[in-house]
Amino acid sequence: MPKTLANNINLHYLQTGSGPEVVLIHGNGGNLAVWHLHLVGQLKDEFHFTTYDLRGHGRSEMPPTGYTSLEMAQDLKGLLDALDLAKVSIVGHSWGGDIAMHFSLLYPDRVDRMVLVEPNVADLIELRMKEGWEGWKYWAMRLKEFGIEVPRDKWNDADYMLRQSVNIPIQFGPFKGQVRKSQWLIRLLDTTTLATDYQKVAGMTLDKIRGITHPTLALYGQDSHFNVTYEFFRDEVPACEVKLLDKSTHYGPLEQPELLVDELRRFLGSRSAVEPEA
Repeated sequence: MPKTLANNINLHYLQTGSGPEVVLIHGNGGNLAVWHLHLVGQLKDEFHFTTYDLRGHGRSEMPPTGYTSLEMAQDLKGLLDALDLAKVSIVGHSWGGDIAMHFSLLYPDRVDRMVLVEPNVADLIELRMKEGWEGWKYWAMRLKEFGIEVPRDKWNDADYMLRQSVNIPIQFGPFKGQVRKSQWLIRLLDTTTLATDYQKVAGMTLDKIRGITHPTLALYGQDSHFNVTYEFFRDEVPACEVKLLDKSTHYGPLEQPELLVDELRRFLGSRSAVEPEA
């Protein structure tokens, strides 16, 4: 379980593979294991991967504060410095996509390309916090399938919904159907500023995102409820190629990892994609 001091906290990380440098950033409430279930094993002969647990997640340290995308991006810089990685491509899912973007804005010389899988974009959160956002209904209906009735006035209470979600079985991957180990998530919500910090723009405004110049691929599920964010990237970020993944939701990396594998090969240019056959 290798760890290193980055931005004054201990981060747990793993490295494997051979080829161009790629950093994989998981989403809010997850850990680095999401990438190792399928993707890393299929591409480790084509890329050299660095995966890590965000602060407060997995086996990384859980400080009480510092959970904005700005501070998370600074964590990533500390990690890359500690591992002597000068320039990398970054793949981020959900909140990890926001961290990837913020890092690219702060340290543009450290980024080659980005793949953003269902990024949230905090500067659009007011649209998602409205009672009419379809994501609240989707979330409430999913909880109802497991016998958890969410009062209508709690649909747009993210903290409440997260706390209810720890009571349902794991939904994806090889442990699907098993009981969650929810103690760490409850501790994260109870003892840190995560629930409020992830909603803060922290300097990553829509205007700055519009000005991204790195080659960027944004992937969204055809059935995702993050359509507002999808439309923003599609219509307003010129450097960004935007694609919809067929029959996929917000959790594409777990639902259809083979689609993400194909997109990474194509967009990041793996060795197998660029080297001629012998």
